Amino acid sequence: MSRLYLDHAATTPLLPQAAEAMARAFELWANPSSPHAEGRAARAVLEAARTTIAETLGWRHDVILTSGASEAIAIAAFAAKPVRRLVGATEHDAVPAAMGGGATILSVDPGGLIDMDALDAALEGEPALVAIQQVNNETGVIQPMPAIAVHVRAAGSLLFADCAQSAGKLDLPDADFIAVSAHKLGGPPGVGALLVRDAATLRASGGQEKGYRRGTQAVPAVAGFAAALEARAFAEAMPRLAGLRATLEEELGAAGGRVIAPGTARMAAIGAIAMPGVTSASQVVQFDLAGIAISAGSACSSGSMKASRVLAAMGIDPALAECAIRISFGPSTSQADVDRFVGEWRGIADRAASRAA
Repeated sequence: MSRLYLDHAATTPLLPQAAEAMARAFELWANPSSPHAEGRAARAVLEAARTTIAETLGWRHDVILTSGASEAIAIAAFAAKPVRRLVGATEHDAVPAAMGGGATILSVDPGGLIDMDALDAALEGEPALVAIQQVNNETGVIQPMPAIAVHVRAAGSLLFADCAQSAGKLDLPDADFIAVSAHKLGGPPGVGALLVRDAATLRASGGQEKGYRRGTQAVPAVAGFAAALEARAFAEAMPRLAGLRATLEEELGAAGGRVIAPGTARMAAIGAIAMPGVTSASQVVQFDLAGIAISAGSACSSGSMKASRVLAAMGIDPALAECAIRISFGPSTSQADVDRFVGEWRGIADRAASRAA
């Protein structure tokens, strides 16, 4: 039996449209910053891709091309002009690392949503850069970004949204800075972007990309990024994936599973669920042996199997948190895939129950 991949939130397969665009762009080997004809040809492809990225995402402002979401986060954290930094408690690890130890952490409620009273209290004082993820990478929880933006702007602060999981899947929020990543939506790894509403709010540091980052742009990767967005594979699949996740969670709940944040709005492609009595690490291994790829949370931390900072911030019982896994869908995920996963889940749970009896 072929392997089943249910870890699309970590990275998703390269779309054929992206591979084709990259193959064409690899014929343009010149540096897009060079003034000669070869350089200008590469520059034309780069700028056409930049335009496609902006238009497909519905963004009318600056697009700074980066090596991925982590670099986009780092640029915003370093160069945004406000002195203070506020960070949601459930952000991807890359965000608090970039914002620094002096950042104020914003608490969340049991559903994983930002505590608005805590946000208002933290906003008092001089302007801040406020980092809040649109979609959580472990739980799929969607933050109420329109309401958050109102509070942030009323305080004279700037909103930074990590949209690595939501770009190309949901409409982007009304933020001042947005980080996006190609390999989460069918593009290649190693490329992303920082979307900037007003360049005057960001300090330039010299180099390429209008002086906001250094290094030769990877034209083939950028072309693949644009083509993946233009294909709209995830965006068009989201209604169907919502039905699949609902079925998955209903069946696993009947089998004793515990859904994380069941009453909170969550993106259809990501779900977190616990199998009480069976650790995340054990589940990952058992599913892998059965030919199914899932994760124990963030792809950046699952290799070490450390306790989830996200679930701890939500107040999830540690005994339950250590039994939680993440299942994430892609455009090709089918009902048959869900049925296979549910069957294997029941087998693992039954074996654990037999050993405990």
